[in-house]
Amino acid sequence: MGANVGTIECDVLVVGGGINGAAIARDAAGRGLSVVLCEKDDLGQHTSSASSKLLHGGLRYLEHWQFGLVRKALAEREVLLASAPHIARPLRFVLPHAPGLRPAWLLRAGLFLYDHLAPRQILPASQAVDLMAHRAGGALKPEYTRAFVYSDGWVDDARLVILNAMDARERGAVVMPRTLCQAPDRTARHWSATLAREDGHTLVQARCLVNAAGPWAAQFLQNGQGKQQCRLRLVKGSHIVVPRQFMHACAYVFQHPDGRAVFAQPYEEAFTLIGTTDVGYQGAPDAVAISADEIAYLCEVANRYFRRQLSPEDVVWSFSGVRPLLEDGASSATTASRDYRLVFDTGGAPLLGVLGGKLTTSRKLAEQAVDWIVSLLGTGGAAWTANACLPGGDLYGDKPSGRGVLEFDRWLKKQERSYPWLPPDLLARYGRAYGTRMERLLENCRSLEDLGKQVAPSLYAVEIDYLMTHEWATSAEDLLWRRSKLGLHVAPGLARKLDEWIRQREALAAH
Repeated sequence: MGANVGTIECDVLVVGGGINGAAIARDAAGRGLSVVLCEKDDLGQHTSSASSKLLHGGLRYLEHWQFGLVRKALAEREVLLASAPHIARPLRFVLPHAPGLRPAWLLRAGLFLYDHLAPRQILPASQAVDLMAHRAGGALKPEYTRAFVYSDGWVDDARLVILNAMDARERGAVVMPRTLCQAPDRTARHWSATLAREDGHTLVQARCLVNAAGPWAAQFLQNGQGKQQCRLRLVKGSHIVVPRQFMHACAYVFQHPDGRAVFAQPYEEAFTLIGTTDVGYQGAPDAVAISADEIAYLCEVANRYFRRQLSPEDVVWSFSGVRPLLEDGASSATTASRDYRLVFDTGGAPLLGVLGGKLTTSRKLAEQAVDWIVSLLGTGGAAWTANACLPGGDLYGDKPSGRGVLEFDRWLKKQERSYPWLPPDLLARYGRAYGTRMERLLENCRSLEDLGKQVAPSLYAVEIDYLMTHEWATSAEDLLWRRSKLGLHVAPGLARKLDEWIRQREALAAH
């Protein structure tokens, strides 16, 4: 361990920089609490960047009578679409009716509930379609003639984490990725811990500790001198990316005889994302990886429906994450609840354990968590995040509305007039990634040459510097796979070159 680099006193120490930890840090900082957020790896490096990228209520959860979770997620779906219209967008899903599986009346009834369990302002209702006439029918085998189409949302999950962390920092939080929380010690009035980094360690003393460590949460609760009131069920979810299977903008939901549903989505223009699996997991969360059986399973589900058949050799990329689900006694990983639980412990300085959860409900989870913290600490303002944009999301003012997400293309067209020298594809990528923060990225640029060295196709020095300065990026992996998905579009071997370039940039900055 390096030298001691000081002591921090704060109201709240949040351990875990996935979506739940970042959202809690944002909410708490915005209420005037002093906050420290630490994450042992990159922000969102594990479960939160390995999701299906969806803002959804969870249509299939209705079969398991999880109406409360679905209602909550459906309401939050539109809140997030409005607050982050650059990284999120509506998406229509095509659910083919498969003879011998769920009957059409059941699908129709489920979608009626899905349409009406929560208010909708942005997303249109479901409808039945004839696949012989609908644009989605051409990619499917001819035996699929009927389908239902419904709405949910898509989001860049890794950037959702980053934007929450950025907002937290801009509201006063100290955000410390690649920092391990060690030796948490509890007294009646406060928590103390050592936050260890490669370049040294910081001592922190906090009035309240939030355990948002995701797959590590149960272990941290056990070792963190707090009650372990709920066990976690670790479930591996894996996805594959293959060359684009269809040319339209809808996604598919494919039923399988085992009762599961698999999504096939348009991804990064040239690809299709297919997932997810549900496999019980016993290993270290850091070491999770897709198995050959999972690849074969996802190909098999896709091949039941698509005309163009897939094989494992078609997979160009895959990713896996460990979901920390509540251990609710369900017989299978598929039926286990995707809801969250907040574990409150006041047997000393306050401890809040965050168990379970999903991207879509992260803002609501954070709001409820900070409500409890504020009530207990006796300081802090009222809930505010439902009416605030995430950084870059203020396309049409600083209050979220459906206008931003529904008129994103119109906003982007306006940016073309402001930056006529930017190639259209690059402008679109900047707009989608950064929204109005694109102005900060390009504030000193008046021509393509002002973007600096082109380190990789579509990746210029000015963007790398921005990501290193404002978004905690320190490696090619951070840049190519979490801050962007450029890793899918660059030649093998580019990552090493990019890492060397970043090290040189850091050395220059140090001097």
